[in-house]
Order: sequence, then C-alpha cells, then structure tokens
Amino acid sequence: MKRIGLVGARGHTGRELIRILSARDDLALAFAVSRSSAGRPVTDMAEEADPSLVFEALSADDIAARGADAVILAMPNGAAAEYVAAIEAHAPETVIVDLSADYRFDDAWVYGLPEIYGRGPIRGATRIANPGCYATAGQLCVAPLRPWLSGPAHLFGVSGYSGAGTTPSRKNDTEALKDNLMPYGLLGHMHEREMTRQLGTDVRFSPHVAAFFRGITLTAQLEFTGTVSADQLRAAYDTAYADEPLITVTDAIPEIADGAFKPGAVVGGFMLADDGRRAVVVAALDNLLKGAAVQAVQNLALALGLEELKGIA
Repeated sequence: MKRIGLVGARGHTGRELIRILSARDDLALAFAVSRSSAGRPVTDMAEEADPSLVFEALSADDIAARGADAVILAMPNGAAAEYVAAIEAHAPETVIVDLSADYRFDDAWVYGLPEIYGRGPIRGATRIANPGCYATAGQLCVAPLRPWLSGPAHLFGVSGYSGAGTTPSRKNDTEALKDNLMPYGLLGHMHEREMTRQLGTDVRFSPHVAAFFRGITLTAQLEFTGTVSADQLRAAYDTAYADEPLITVTDAIPEIADGAFKPGAVVGGFMLADDGRRAVVVAALDNLLKGAAVQAVQNLALALGLEELKGIA
C-alpha cells in the first residue's frame, strides 16, 4: 500500500482524486491539505474517504516530513514551487504529480500523457507534470496526424465552468454565464503553448467557457501537405489508440455529454474536405477526470509500478 498526500484537496479536482484513490486497494490517502477546511472530516466533501481523515493546514515542510510515497499537487498555477522545494530538500525520493502548468515546460519533469507519449518515461519517474485539460483534448485530436500537417492546427474549445476552479471569477459566475458563451485567453493561452511544445507543431487555440459545470468539447481544423482519403484519416486514429482503453474512436461527432462523467476521452466526427487536404476532428472529455484526476492517477500508478487503471476503468 502506497501512502499518498493530496495538496489542494478541497477543489473540484481534489474531490475526484479522493474518490478515485478510495477505489484502489494499493493507494491510501495519507493526508489531505486544505487551509480553508482544516479540521473538517474529509467525508464532508467525499463520502468515499477514510472516516478518520480530516483536512489539514500543513506547511510545505510539514508535508515533506510526513513520509508519503507520493504527493499530488492540485493547486492553481504558480503555487507549486514551495512544496516542490521542500520535498526536494527533505524527501527527494517522493513522487510528485503536479496538476498545475508550473512544470509542463521544464525538461527535468516528465510530461505525463501516456496515450500519446508512452508509458516508459513515466515508470519510475519522481517528477511528473500532469497535462492541462484542454491540452489533453487537443493533443488527442492532433497527434495522430502530425506527419501530414502543412501548417498550424486551429483548435476551438469550450469548457464547463468547473475548469475555472473554485476561486470566484467571471469565468465561474453562473449569472455572467447564463445564456452566454465567454471567450477568453485568445492569444498566448497556456494550453496553446503547452500543445505547441509537446506536439512539435504550431497550435492556434481559442478557449471558451459556458454555463454547464463539467466537460470539454474541442474542434480541430487541420490542413495537410498532400491528399488524404477518408479511410486513411480514420485509420490514423484507429491505429494510434487501438490499445488505449480510455480512448474511444467514433465516426459520430463527440458532444459534451459523451465525455462528461467518463474516465476517458472520445475522438471522432471525422470530416474531410472534397480535395482531401483539410479535415475536422472533434474530441470530448471530462475536464475533472481525463483532463485532471484520472490522468494524475494514471501517472501516479505508472510511477509507482502499480496497475494503471485500477479504480479508474
């Protein structure tokens, strides 16, 4: 049994992580850090949790001293550094899975998207950067066609407002979102840079947030250097994800409902221009699951040498 610490346990993703960890008999949640909820039973938020656990307000040094086998950091961008520094100083063998964007651009960290970049680099790794939710959907659309692309991949994404976190803002204000679709981050979005870096091809990304709570749909417009047939287009995805139980390939156009509350992602809706030189591909996933918590537990299990999908699928 591996002992896991969770920092940022009170957020939407933290709640999903507690549920998934509680479904496994090889991972035990050793402590859950939330300053705002310190002293409250974890079962107040997640009934699946060990009844003896309470939320704690631990410092970075306290966390490093707890002797956990792994720590999951589920905090906003910019908050991870002090925890990473304390663990590296006092317990460097501890596995860290960071869900923020803080280390996705750091070559010393493994980027953990196993369905695209493989499981080998994650196995035995101690520093793992969890991909972003939009970035996961976008890369699943683009990766199988990288050798054919003639220019930037153009991606249009819509997310539920849980993606904006629990800190109040216009992007999670249900009144502002009512009967509305809110564009934001239209140039230089973090996930645009993340996808461009990882895919090795330029990405143009336009994110939006809508009035539903969870889920992502992402539409990719892709142009090719040569002519592609409909059979070649579909075969590229069938081949890429043939052995991936969390990725479903379909001719139907994926919608929010196809990804929400599901542990994996759906990729499909394949449309090809008459000249065979442009295609449209759509992905749907749950931003809190495959876009965050499920992916984190996949990465954690691989790093610790455990079964990847136990408690997930």
